[in-house]
Amino acid sequence: MSSLTVFDHIVMHPFLGDLPSGWLHRLAVLADPVAWPVGRRVCREDGRADHFWLVRSGTVVLDFHVPARGDVVIQRVGPGGVVGCSSLIEPYRWTLGAVVTADCRAIEFDARGVRVLIAEDADLGREVTTRFLAVMGLRLQSVRSRLVELYAYPDDPARTSGALHRDV
Repeated sequence: MSSLTVFDHIVMHPFLGDLPSGWLHRLAVLADPVAWPVGRRVCREDGRADHFWLVRSGTVVLDFHVPARGDVVIQRVGPGGVVGCSSLIEPYRWTLGAVVTADCRAIEFDARGVRVLIAEDADLGREVTTRFLAVMGLRLQSVRSRLVELYAYPDDPARTSGALHRDV
């Protein structure tokens, strides 16, 4: 059992760890450690988005549903990554699904509480929002690349099975 606190884990995570200590303490009270086994679906596209996670270990794949193909993987998120950007943007619905592919430990945040902090503190809000926007930009590029593969090679299972080579 780890003797590290949630605050300690946030400080060590590259996504938020360099924020001022006061902000990190305010965020830490909205967070809890979680552990997921392989195969656990963390969220499904269009479900209610009320949490986000900082991945500490393991791997989560992000996917979206394509008619006649099923769930197609668009990106892998490993240690240091973030899952759940949709939880901070209205209408607070998942735009992607997420499934654990290697036993995962993460820090789970109550997105509603974080949204309140963002609304109350403009500087904190600007910094957190900027970081999430950077992640979302990379995700958009990944989705675009996957769609090009799906349409350019519709009959090649090796290209359309969801196999990916890049962690984010």
